[in-house]
Amino acid sequence: MTGTAATAQSVARFERLIEIGIALSSERDHDRLMERILLEAKGLSNADGGTLYLKTEDNRLRFEIMRTDSLGIAMGGTTGKTIPFPPLALFDAEGAPNHRNVATHVALTGAAIEIPDAYAAADFDFSGTRKFDEGTGYRSKSFLTVPLKNHEGDVIGVLQLLNARHPGSGAVVPFGGDVRPLIEALASQAAVALDNRQLIDAQRRLIDSFITLIAKAIDAKSPYTGGHCQRVPELTQMLTKAACESTEAPFADFALTEEEWYELHIAAWLHDCGKVTTPEYVVDKATKLETIYNRLHEIRTRFEVIKRDAEIDCLKAVAAGGDEAALRAERDRRLAEIDADFAFIAECNIGGEFMAPEKIERVRRIAGTNWRRTLDDRLGLSVAELKRLSSIPARPLPAEEPLLADRPEHIVPREPGDILDLDNLHGFKLDMPPHKYNFGEVYNLCVARGTLTAEERYKINDHIVQTIVMLSELPFPKHLRRVPEYAGGHHETMIGTGYPKKLRKDDMSLPARAMAIADIFEALTASDRPYKKAKSLSESLKIMASMRDTQHIDADLFALFLKSGAYRKYAETHLKPEQIDAVDIAPLLAGKA
Repeated sequence: MTGTAATAQSVARFERLIEIGIALSSERDHDRLMERILLEAKGLSNADGGTLYLKTEDNRLRFEIMRTDSLGIAMGGTTGKTIPFPPLALFDAEGAPNHRNVATHVALTGAAIEIPDAYAAADFDFSGTRKFDEGTGYRSKSFLTVPLKNHEGDVIGVLQLLNARHPGSGAVVPFGGDVRPLIEALASQAAVALDNRQLIDAQRRLIDSFITLIAKAIDAKSPYTGGHCQRVPELTQMLTKAACESTEAPFADFALTEEEWYELHIAAWLHDCGKVTTPEYVVDKATKLETIYNRLHEIRTRFEVIKRDAEIDCLKAVAAGGDEAALRAERDRRLAEIDADFAFIAECNIGGEFMAPEKIERVRRIAGTNWRRTLDDRLGLSVAELKRLSSIPARPLPAEEPLLADRPEHIVPREPGDILDLDNLHGFKLDMPPHKYNFGEVYNLCVARGTLTAEERYKINDHIVQTIVMLSELPFPKHLRRVPEYAGGHHETMIGTGYPKKLRKDDMSLPARAMAIADIFEALTASDRPYKKAKSLSESLKIMASMRDTQHIDADLFALFLKSGAYRKYAETHLKPEQIDAVDIAPLLAGKA
């Protein structure tokens, strides 16, 4: 080769090396990256075969990619074929370094090794290579083994090339002196790309683990929502995937990139992260008088007091010479009345679908009964309780007090940080009650539906506000910027009647609308909620059909949910057998459920 030709070849090789470096730095898929490293090294050196090893955390070299062109061997990487060989140990059972194998020696020393003829090499054990050759009729001869070092100088892998071929005759030749620097340079570039990929993958695994940890912590916080944060992502993905696969309007042009899928994955797992700020006694409020404990026990004691007073009044009147029979009859009537009143209050405490006005009136009438307190009600209180009582004069003892009361100290005012400005940064539009909490006994017992007061319902709804605020404060990279939007829309409706922003359908992305359907369906069918019976598949879908009719959920996505069979696929995995009944989707689709 003339000097000019040699120079041209060198320039071409260096240009190719630069191109390879750029390509390696932009490759995001691990398998394709590993494959590209080996194939480009083979191309630069005109090698017949090669192997790429990666160092594991337990000090072994794991086979990642194997290629031998003349034998048609292609394993690992994108081939889908598993490499059957076990990893190479860098140290033996006693901890001694393994320098007999050339690949492990290079990994241990960090120095490249070039071997012209393996059969003539005395420093390394090539018995495995000879055995392979005997079985295949191959002749392994020249080797070039190069370490892959990261930015800290640590060996993270080994690149081994086999049987360099003469460009003209194709005969196996040693790896030339001009090839080794190129392969070492390529190995350096490959190590940087691989190290970056491993760092990115490690960060992603850390993020995923942290996200999963938060979701599981929220589920563990309350038995009422156990598993919800883990099941909603799965159902959201099912429905969104169905939208991507649909060829019909309005989904024909909808698709997500790999990064957008990951964006949705994060959003779905964190869709309820704001629940970490919701007090457990609000989330788990099973009775109207429940806070940290069920205050019915406290009220029961007052009823016991007035029953004792009735007994004492009777005995005093008898002792004073009154008509014993008449007095005892009146006492019995009064005791029966008190028992009935307490039973009624206890029943009201449980809550239900509707509380009639006459029941509310009876609660107020019973509350007007007085009892006598003789002990100081300011002893043993917390600082917060005393603060609420500081502006209220203490009543002289003994004090006549109502059996049930809405006291000033039952009101918990909002702190400045609890007040939502109308022009808030995030555009929240929530009807905020004037007080943070109202623990009034009559007020709580007269809740018309369920067990929650307006203040407590607002606090529960506030979880989505906190979700959006928390996620918006995270420094998401550009490809994850829509996580707050995806996660924050699952309580909105199609007509602006939801919360926290009163968005309409056109204000929300398809993934956000899909998550709303997933969130509702999971809640309806969940069998791990102690406050309700799990609904059957058909019952749940009928309820959702009515929500579609009132434009609470997206009609097109609900139709896709039915047609794609996503509802049944989810049911077969997560519902109890007795919940999975026959479903005729035709009337549901036709709006005749």
